[in-house]
Amino acid sequence: MHYGAEPALTAVDTTFPAGTATAVMGPNGAGKSTLLRAFLSLVPAAGRVRFAGRPVDAVRSSIAYVPQRSEVDWDFPIDVAGTVLLGTYPRLGWLRRPGRSQRDVAAAALDRVGLADLAGRQIARLSGGQQQRVFLARALAQQPSFLLLDEPFVGVDATSEQIIVDVLHELRAAGATIVVVHHDFRTVTDYFDRVLLLDRQVVADGPVATTLNDEAVSRTYRPAGYRPSAAD
Repeated sequence: MHYGAEPALTAVDTTFPAGTATAVMGPNGAGKSTLLRAFLSLVPAAGRVRFAGRPVDAVRSSIAYVPQRSEVDWDFPIDVAGTVLLGTYPRLGWLRRPGRSQRDVAAAALDRVGLADLAGRQIARLSGGQQQRVFLARALAQQPSFLLLDEPFVGVDATSEQIIVDVLHELRAAGATIVVVHHDFRTVTDYFDRVLLLDRQVVADGPVATTLNDEAVSRTYRPAGYRPSAAD
């Protein structure tokens, strides 16, 4: 994967075990968002990606992706309920219209993130945390086996963050595989089972307890001049 002449990522070889939640961490420009997009064939990349041993196109309806909030056109004229209903389309098929069953799934997803009372509100009129929860609800409506989220905790309030974490833990307990671009060292141990430290290539990869050590963090962040504090 390249941005111009510079490789965005090189020699990435990793596995995300089923039923686990993994944090992808690294400095700015490390290729974290690019990695998620490459998994979904949204950017050109060499190599092979498999979900449960199958190529992306064979299981795409089972993969939900929540992009960064900054990538979303929040002025698009759609309300909360309509946004969440879009999550039912991958399993429904684009030539069919959602019916009662799909609307029930979307309503349940919206209730699960605590926003059922805002179903008729335009998405631009929500707070940052509410917007993030709406897009998580859209992912839930897809009923995914694999969930990829790009910086879901950036710019959200404490209530929204806790709701998001609770939902991710519920999905993991039900067997979903979750991969999240994350930045906060203070919460990674509580939120995730595994961590992938990335700086244009894999620096360290494995269980949080054994992988997130001072040496690995220093090797990952030194190019950006980062030094973890005692609080980190």
